[in-house]
Amino acid sequence: MAEQLTGLADDRPLLGRTSTAERVSDILRTRIAEGFFPPGTRLSEDAIGGALGVSRNTLREAFRLLTHERLLVHELNRGVFVRVLTVEDVEDIYRTRRLVECAVVRGLGEPPYALDGLTSAVNQGQLAAAEEEWSRLGTANIHFHRELVALAGSARTDELMRSVFAELRLAFHVVDEPRRLHEPYLARNRQILHALQAGDKTEAERQLAVYLDDSLKRIGGAYQRRVGADG
Repeated sequence: MAEQLTGLADDRPLLGRTSTAERVSDILRTRIAEGFFPPGTRLSEDAIGGALGVSRNTLREAFRLLTHERLLVHELNRGVFVRVLTVEDVEDIYRTRRLVECAVVRGLGEPPYALDGLTSAVNQGQLAAAEEEWSRLGTANIHFHRELVALAGSARTDELMRSVFAELRLAFHVVDEPRRLHEPYLARNRQILHALQAGDKTEAERQLAVYLDDSLKRIGGAYQRRVGADG
């Protein structure tokens, strides 16, 4: 915990002069997504509040926001913990992804589409793979899908999926096979991008649906084996 808190203190300048629970929750969400606080970690109010230089009330409000996003869980008389997903949680996350992401692609208007964000995410993924930074590749993959959702131009959808993708990262941190989980989907991201560049949203949606089904089988199976072994 000491190492995590030292790094967390480095985030204090991000709070600026007008510290808010939303800004604290943004910092903690990012740190949880990065694996800084792994699933099952108990979050100390005193230690984290001291590292960030925020009041107990502000921190509790940030915890409440992240609990609402299903990233944290409050256990009576024990404290606040980073949530450990169940296999059913993982399946529900992918069900939501399929509903939303495929609908976004299906609802695209006439080409050309604004694909700079998707292109950037693919390039980030290629660089991460070349450097064998598999966790960073996982981040690039999620960036790709957040940019895909952003094509809908809906702030509400972006906010919904931000929480869904943050939950997904919790599963990534439990499964200790980052290369096997992430590497196969770099090429698939590229194929979806190429279909959209060609203006073929029907083919892009078809590829996306297959992608998500295959990803669920891979991560769900690996997650189930890991959780079962730990149990």
